[in-house]
Amino acid sequence: MRGKLLVIGFGPGSFDHITKRAQEAIQESDYVIGYKTYVELIKGLLTDQEIISTGMSEEVSRAQAAVKYAEQGKKVAVISSGDAGVYGMAGLVYEVLVEKGWKESTGVEVEIIPGISAINSCSSLLGAPVMHDACTISLSDHLTPWAIIEKRIEAAGAGDFVIALYNPKSGKRTRQIAEAQQILLKYRSPDTPVGLVKSAYRDSQQVVMTTLQNMLDFEIGMLTTVVIGNSSTFCYDNKMITPRGYQRKYTLNTEKQRLRPHERLRPENEPWALHEGKKDTQSPERYADDTPLTLAMEALQKLDAEGKMDKLSDGYPTIAQPAVESIFELAVSPGVVNKKFTPKQLLVLAEVAGENGTMEYTPHHQILLKIPTSDPDSITEKLSEAGFLLEPIGDVFQIKACDFCDGEKKDSIPYAEEIQRKLGGMDLPKELKLGFNGCGMACYGAVNEDIGIVFRKGKFDLFLGGKTVGRTAHPGQPVAEGIPPEQIVEVIEGIVNEYRQNGHPNERFYKYFKRAQEVQGFKHKDITPVIELEPALCGE
Repeated sequence: MRGKLLVIGFGPGSFDHITKRAQEAIQESDYVIGYKTYVELIKGLLTDQEIISTGMSEEVSRAQAAVKYAEQGKKVAVISSGDAGVYGMAGLVYEVLVEKGWKESTGVEVEIIPGISAINSCSSLLGAPVMHDACTISLSDHLTPWAIIEKRIEAAGAGDFVIALYNPKSGKRTRQIAEAQQILLKYRSPDTPVGLVKSAYRDSQQVVMTTLQNMLDFEIGMLTTVVIGNSSTFCYDNKMITPRGYQRKYTLNTEKQRLRPHERLRPENEPWALHEGKKDTQSPERYADDTPLTLAMEALQKLDAEGKMDKLSDGYPTIAQPAVESIFELAVSPGVVNKKFTPKQLLVLAEVAGENGTMEYTPHHQILLKIPTSDPDSITEKLSEAGFLLEPIGDVFQIKACDFCDGEKKDSIPYAEEIQRKLGGMDLPKELKLGFNGCGMACYGAVNEDIGIVFRKGKFDLFLGGKTVGRTAHPGQPVAEGIPPEQIVEVIEGIVNEYRQNGHPNERFYKYFKRAQEVQGFKHKDITPVIELEPALCGE
């Protein structure tokens, strides 16, 4: 049976603004997958569905899980606040499907169910601020480099768009909203109306009317949408109003209009439009030299002479688009066993990172690279030629092996390298580290990782479910001793593949082990003492 993906936008969060189709889709689903705060907002619609809720930045794992369960024949609801196609989950679900070679005719069925986006819900509380051309810009640089966001703010400011800023500020991101304000002050009056709407149509709703100059004097957070007016937006009786432009053609307080309908679009009555304008009275066959159309064509010809134009097949010009750069991220290391970087390798790292890339050394003998580029293949080619081991970053499998006493205790090295070859970089519900120690000293802390194996007396000991960070950190449970070397790779493959298949998105291995109670025949034991601790915020 074909499964089905129901990608649902449920609007601002109040039941009054959830469409009938969205409610039906949630109730007919076998699984509901979403950000945990969004799941809370729709809990009144839930019955017996399997619920998978994850943290804020786990969008990719949610999309992957949804596709996986749909491919098993299930109906899966993927929920987004607002509209699923506006900074929601719709595009990401399609991206995951495309990566898997999905075809609409034969693959799982997909239905996108629209909802009310924040620009609409927030604007309704402010008045009518988006009556004319408007755009949305997310200030989150989690997925988009800030340099690109800056260009978009500049363009929107220069183009006099009404602007809705999504994700304007968070606990860690505080400068972006201030920089956006400074960019827009170059193009807008300090008195430009601004509306700040937090949690529209929810119990904690707040609406503030202010100006571009003073907007930072008020609380702005991740749940706030910032609506910034254009040059014609005005405030009246605590409402933001952006004229549609009718005042150019009509007299609003006069019943009988100056121009009749058939006259309003004549060139002489709309001199601002990009039409041919008035004819030259001396030479009726041509138009006046200063018409908007003439000036526009002159500008295009200058761009063409400078090589900035491409000719389309139908003869119309278009501005040549530059290659799109993205941030390419990967981890590099000298190898599984080798921990020594050579001078040549460091030079290659400096070359590929360039002036704009970053390099970050980790405790796991890796360097994380973040490089703006439109050609990632050339970077991986150079790094591979320099002898680096390349790995993806994120929710993947990573082996963290010791240096085997600088290679002297070499008996177990082939098994570490085989595990890396078979599992290294595998996508998983959450990042998973396998600690590998080549002797019973276990000095690299293998027993503290998600999975730990220790080579002792010619055989392997296995530890599962370690937790390396937090105030409740603990080592893994010893689940087996004396595993023959020829079996260890197969054992690890079985554990990792089971976790990959059955783990929930964002579910760490130790949590999965505790939930499942048994992994590949190795049983979980509740031996970790339970300590009641006051929750602590990050950084406290």
